[in-house]
Amino acid sequence: MRALVRETELSTRHLVLPLFVCEGRRLRRPIGTMPGQFQLSVDELLKEASEAFALGVPAVILFGIPDKKDERASSSCGIVPKAVRVLKKELPELIVVADVCLCEYMSHGHCGIVHGGRVDNDATLPLLAKAALAYAEAGADIVAPSDMMDGRVAAIRAALDKAGLVEMPIMSYAAKFASAFYGPFREAAESAPRFGDRRSYQMDAANGEEALREVALDIAEGADIVMVKPALAYLDLVQQVKEKFGYPVAVYSVSGEYSMIKAAAAKGWVNEQSVVLEMMTAFRRAGADIILTYWAKDLASWLASPSSV
Repeated sequence: MRALVRETELSTRHLVLPLFVCEGRRLRRPIGTMPGQFQLSVDELLKEASEAFALGVPAVILFGIPDKKDERASSSCGIVPKAVRVLKKELPELIVVADVCLCEYMSHGHCGIVHGGRVDNDATLPLLAKAALAYAEAGADIVAPSDMMDGRVAAIRAALDKAGLVEMPIMSYAAKFASAFYGPFREAAESAPRFGDRRSYQMDAANGEEALREVALDIAEGADIVMVKPALAYLDLVQQVKEKFGYPVAVYSVSGEYSMIKAAAAKGWVNEQSVVLEMMTAFRRAGADIILTYWAKDLASWLASPSSV
C-alpha cells in the first residue's frame, strides 16, 4: 500500500553522472577526498560511461583536467571536445553534458580572466562562449555554464545561434552558491583558487531572493534548464524555483555531500544506501527534475532492486 500511494518517484531517468576527464591513456587516478571517484583518461571514461549507461543512467556531465594551465584558459577547448566525440561515437544515445567553466584551465584557479587581482566579468564572456561552442560542435547534447559570470547565458546563446546551433540546450547553474561543500571537487578538478575566494561572483548562502532574481535573469537570457547548487542545503530554493518559474530544474548533489556520507558510512555511523535514497527522494520531492550525483551508478543498481526502495 505504501507503493500504491507514494507521491514522489525516483528513477534512473532523473540521473546525471559527473565524470572527470584528463589527457593520457589507461589512466584511472583515485580522488583521495572522494572514495570511488577517479580522474579518467578518455578510454577509461568511455568504460565508465558505458557501465553507467548499461545500468540505465541516461546522461553524464564532463569536467576537463588539462595538462597545462595559463591565465587565459587556453586548454579549455582541448580534452572535453575530444572526450565528447568519443562518447557520442561509441554511445550515441547517451546524453553528454559539457560543463562550461574556466577554473580548471586557469593557472590561478578562478572562473574568469583576472585583472589587477579581480575577476573581470565582461572580459571572460567571450572565452566562455568559445568553449561552449567548441563543446557543442564536438557533439555535446547540452552545455552547462557554471562560472556565475553575469551575462554568460546570453553570450553563449548568441554564439550558438550564430553558428546555427539554435536548438542546443543550455543548462545554467543559475543559483550557484559560494559553498563550503565544494572542497573535495576542487581536488578532483584541480581547480582551487590560488588567491582569494569566489565570493565575488558566487552567491551568498543567506540570499534566497537574490537566487530567484538570478534564475529569472538566466531564463530571460535563454537558459532551458536552471540549476540550484549545492542541493542538500538549498531545498527551499529548489521548491521556490520550480513553483515560481515552472522550468526544468536541476540540482547538483555536490562533492561535500558525497564525501561526508561516504566517511560516515565507512565508520558505520549511517547506512549509505538508505541515506542516499532518502536524500535523492527529498530532491525530487522539492521539485528537482534532474539530479547530478556521483552516486548515479549505485542508485541505478539500488533502484533496480525492489527491496531497496
